[in-house]
Amino acid sequence: MPSARTAPVTTAISRRVSMLLGAALLASPLALAAMDAAAQPAKKVKIGFVTTLSGPNAAYGQDMKNAVELALDHLGRKMGGIPVEVVYEDDEQKPEVGKQKTEKLLQRDKVDFVAGYIWSNVLLASYKPVVDSNTFLISANAGPSQLAGEQCSPYFFAASWQNDQPHMGVGELLNQKGAKRAYLVAPNYAAGQDGVNGVKTLFKGEVVGQDMTKWPDQLDFSAEISKIRAAKPDGVYVFFPGRWGVQFLTQYAQAGLKKDIPLYSAFTVDAVTLKLQKDVALDTYLAMTWGPDLPFAANQKFVDGFKKKHGDTPTFYASQSYDAINLIASGVAATKGNLKDKAAMRKALEAAKFDSVRGPFKFGNNHFPISNIYQQEVYKTADGGYDLRTINTVLTAHQDLHAPKCKM
Repeated sequence: MPSARTAPVTTAISRRVSMLLGAALLASPLALAAMDAAAQPAKKVKIGFVTTLSGPNAAYGQDMKNAVELALDHLGRKMGGIPVEVVYEDDEQKPEVGKQKTEKLLQRDKVDFVAGYIWSNVLLASYKPVVDSNTFLISANAGPSQLAGEQCSPYFFAASWQNDQPHMGVGELLNQKGAKRAYLVAPNYAAGQDGVNGVKTLFKGEVVGQDMTKWPDQLDFSAEISKIRAAKPDGVYVFFPGRWGVQFLTQYAQAGLKKDIPLYSAFTVDAVTLKLQKDVALDTYLAMTWGPDLPFAANQKFVDGFKKKHGDTPTFYASQSYDAINLIASGVAATKGNLKDKAAMRKALEAAKFDSVRGPFKFGNNHFPISNIYQQEVYKTADGGYDLRTINTVLTAHQDLHAPKCKM
C-alpha cells in the first residue's frame, strides 16, 4: 500500500489521467467527424476559366470555351462522378482586367481550380493571387519563362508548353533548311521576348536583325519589312498571333518578299487566321506541339467532335483547353473527389494520367510538358479551303531550358 505521503499524489495523478482520457473520449467523435468530412468527396467541382471573349481576338477565347464544353460533354459533365460547373470570365486581353476577374473567381465564386489564359502578360498579372491561395492554376496556353524557372509553383501546371519551346523548333527548322542568316520579328511582351530567345537558343547561324514591335497597338509592319529587304537574310522568323499575324503575312506578300525570303513562324498561322491569310500562308515553315492530324485516338475524337459540334477545325488553343479539362478530371478522379487534399491532388496532376490529344503526356519537374515539336505546313483542301498538316518531328521529347532553375 502507498504511504500516507504518496497517497494524495497518486490519487491526484489518477484523477488527472481520468480527466484527460475522458476529454479524449469526448473529443474523439468530433475529431473523427472532422477528419471524415475532410475526406468526403466534393458535391461539385467548380472551375474558373479566364480567356479573351471580347475584342478582335475573341475568336480564340470562344474556340477555347468551345473545347472546354466539348471536353465536359465527353466526360458526361462529371469528373470522378461529381458534377462540374465552369465559370467563364473575359480578360479583355488586359492584364489588370485578367487579375480582377481571377480574384473574383477566387473570392466570390470560390472555385476549386483556375484555368485558361491566352496571353502571357495576363497570366503573369493573375498568377500570384491564385497560387498564394493554394488553388491549382492550369494554363491552357500561356507559358512564360518566369513560371518555368525561379517562380515555379506546386500549384501551377501548363497544359500547353513553355513559351520558348515551339520557337526553339523554329530555330532548329532554320538549321535544317540551311539558313545561315536570319532576321527575327516579334511583339515586345513576355511571349515575344521568350520567342526570340527560343530561336536564338538553337539557331546556329547569324541573327542579322531583330525588331520587337509595339504591343498590342502596332499593326503596320512596313518599316520592319523594309529593314528585312535591306538585310537580305536567308530566312525570317516571325511570331504574331491573331490579327497581327494576318497583317504581317499580308504585308510581307504584298512587298514581294515571300517568294525570295522564306518565312518561319510559331503561333502565327492557325485555323482562325487561315480563313483570312489563305494563300499568303502557303509555303511557309511552321513549328508547333500539336496538329489536327496527329494520329492519336484522343486527338481524332477531339477533332471529329469539334468539327461535328462547331463546324470548324479547332485551333491549338482549343486542343490545349481540351487537355486542361481532362488533366483536371484525372486529378479529381484520382483523389476520389477529395479536393481538400492538396498534396494528393498535386501528385495526381503530376502523374497526368489522361488521354492527351498530343499522345503520351509527361510533365517536367517544373510542371511544364516535355513535348515533341512538329513541322507543319498549310495546304489547300479539296473543297477550296485551307488546313494544316504535320510534316515531321523537329524536336523529340523536348524539355524547356528553364526547368533547372525550378527548385520544386
